Amino acid sequence: MIPYLRPLDPFPPVDSAREDMGGLLAVGGSLAPERILDAYCRGIFPWGTVDGQPLWYSPDPRMVLFPQEFRLTRSLAKTVRSGKFEVRFDTDFRGVIARCAETPRPGQNGTWITDDMNDAYVRLHELGWAHSVETYAAGELVGGLYGLAIGRMFYGESMFAHRTDASKVAFAHLVRYLVANQFGMIDCQMYTDHLASLGGREIPRSDFLDRLSVLTASGSPRSAWSSDPLDPAR
Repeated sequence: MIPYLRPLDPFPPVDSAREDMGGLLAVGGSLAPERILDAYCRGIFPWGTVDGQPLWYSPDPRMVLFPQEFRLTRSLAKTVRSGKFEVRFDTDFRGVIARCAETPRPGQNGTWITDDMNDAYVRLHELGWAHSVETYAAGELVGGLYGLAIGRMFYGESMFAHRTDASKVAFAHLVRYLVANQFGMIDCQMYTDHLASLGGREIPRSDFLDRLSVLTASGSPRSAWSSDPLDPAR
């Protein structure tokens, strides 16, 4: 039986998540900023809604990427150095999340980024918690990603690419920024071949939670991010 949460109900223990349902932990509650932030600090994340009610997950194992383990292939490094894409941080968060919602995904019918989810993360961006990395070609937004930063922890949410390597270039710049600012881990949530190709790997949820408690307690100011002028391919 999956617990149904009222707005102020606490989250159940993460070890009660249903692994046969992808790590589903609970249904309901709210998508208020403080609720989402509390969830992330506990190793829980919202992933879609049913009848307007958020679904909360905490899978085991957990897909993560340690910034120092990012796999920058020779071909991607060449694309980054070429200047084919202009990269910006936090200049069009709404545009990135909208395109992530619109982009078809293999094996998915529709999008988990509902209007309620969109509004929740836009609000988190306005509060300085959520960030976007964007790639442009001839001034057009053609790729990017978004996620949350709490302490020295980054939670990746979604990415899109309308040109080859556009999202990978954004990810390379994100990793360069995170390394420069001493972030220790990127939460990728669930396994995909694409994330594995970039250096992501699965770790036990218990290990994830131990690392999470340390990283989220580390200081990191809430503010808009600016593009790092250093080349992430170096």
